[in-house]
Amino acid sequence: MKQATHRLEVRTQGQGLYDITRQITSWVNQQQMTTGLLTVFIQHTSASLTIQENADPDVVHDLNEHFRRMAPEDNRLYRHTIEGPDDMPAHIRAALTDVSLSIPLMQGDLALGTWQGVYVFEHRAHPHTRAVVLHLFGV
Repeated sequence: MKQATHRLEVRTQGQGLYDITRQITSWVNQQQMTTGLLTVFIQHTSASLTIQENADPDVVHDLNEHFRRMAPEDNRLYRHTIEGPDDMPAHIRAALTDVSLSIPLMQGDLALGTWQGVYVFEHRAHPHTRAVVLHLFGV
């Protein structure tokens, strides 16, 4: 068994989903493993990860709109407001989504479905640089 780790930096431009599938796949291919398990972990509390459809951009749009309605940026609703009106809603959105993902590696490829992509889900309004840690365990 082998293990490998890597840290991706993902620059966001504010709220939205940022496809990181290509960066992850490129790194996994460099590891020359055929079978294993990839863990993807984001080191933040106001951004998250998701596996979502990567074919129709309306899916990404609708997800963003749904989360904006579900956790609105309105300081009257929250006690934690010191970091701005987008901060507490970002924490709520991150709590409802994933901070880590597990993706099997089969025959050298990530076992993602045809229309699946891996995304950083930025919940803050302003640009950030997000750290995503990859850990691959396999043969």
